Parts: sequence; C-alpha cells; structure tokens
Amino acid sequence: MSFQFQPQNRYGGGLATAVPAQSLLAQVLGITALGLCITAGAAWLFRDVGAFGWIALIAGFILLFAINMTRANEALSLALFYAFAFCEGIGIAPVIGHYVSSVGPDVVVNAALTTGLGMFALAAIVYATGLDLRRFQGYFMLALVGLIVVGIVSLFLHFIRPEVYSWIVLAIFSGLVLIDFARIRAGGDGLTPVQIAVSIYLDAINIFLALLQIFGGRRSND
Repeated sequence: MSFQFQPQNRYGGGLATAVPAQSLLAQVLGITALGLCITAGAAWLFRDVGAFGWIALIAGFILLFAINMTRANEALSLALFYAFAFCEGIGIAPVIGHYVSSVGPDVVVNAALTTGLGMFALAAIVYATGLDLRRFQGYFMLALVGLIVVGIVSLFLHFIRPEVYSWIVLAIFSGLVLIDFARIRAGGDGLTPVQIAVSIYLDAINIFLALLQIFGGRRSND
C-alpha cells in the first residue's frame, strides 16, 4: 500500500491567494491527471525494477515534504510533484507487475478504470448536491492513522485479511476524495493547486491499489 502524507496546511490557512472555484478545479485536475500519467509511464518503464522500488518510495516520501516546504514557490513545488509522481510509479511497479503476471493485465486495467470513474462520480456528487464533509476531516485523518498502524501490525500478526483491509482503505479514501472536492468547490481553503492536487493524487493511488487487491483477490479465488 502506498504511503500517505497530507499537506501541512490541509485544514485551512496557507499562502495561496483566493482562486475562483472553477479555475481551481481545472488547475487541480490538470496537475493531477498529468501526475497520474507520469506514474503510469514510470510503472511501465520500470516494471522489472525489483527491490529498487523501495528506494523510489523513500525518495518520494522525501519529495512530499519538499513539496510542502516549497509551497510558496508554486513552479518549484509543481516540478517536485511530478518528480514524486515518477518515483511513485517506480515504487508501485512491482505491485502492478505482480498482478499482471499472476492474475492478468485486465485486472490492472479494470482497477484503473474503476478508480477514474469512481472519483468522477464522487466529484459529481459534491458539485451536484453541495455535500461538504470538511467538518469530518479530522475523523477521517484519525481513521487513516489507525489504518496505517493496523497495516503495520498486521504485517507481523496477520490478523486482518488483505481484502478486508482494502475495503477499509477504499472507504476512508473515498471520504477523503469527497472532502478534497468540497475544498475545491469552496475555493481551496488557502491551499495551492499543487497541494490539493497532491492530496487528490494520493487518494487516487490508494483507491487504485485497494481495488487492485480486491479485484485480484476475487480473480485468484475463482
């Protein structure tokens, strides 16, 4: 499962100036889409990377801190985000490669398509209904921290099935997607487009990996 890092000023306050909601949405979606394309390209190019993927994940984690530290320089933080997206692609390449070789490439395609359609549906719900879950963001973050702790402990004790864990991941990050799009609809809460794009990108990656586990597990049991 991909690591998570939330922007330092996710909960309001920041250096960004007010941006019209429609313009902000276009910027965020453009940045996120290109980042995901970079990740997909890196995952394909480095599909035989092996253990080097862990080094890329560590480098990506460092880049996430750098993105937040350079938020006042949006051009630099944007470049760092694309570097992070590249590292993330290398990092998850072994996971994708495992499912391609053991289950089949259609599982990866289905997980990617479902992720995209699902996030589009969640965004549509926010914009169509005005749903705003930002007041619950603290609870979602506590749930995410608890999920990470459970995941680490489960690596040694194996007390939770991977499919169950993936469903919980899917629920938490779906909620975070709703929060992120509500934030965009409200004008960004003081965050820069790059910071919001990073958050939505991480939501998408974790949803994709959760769906990959769910779909792959079903196929393996058939």
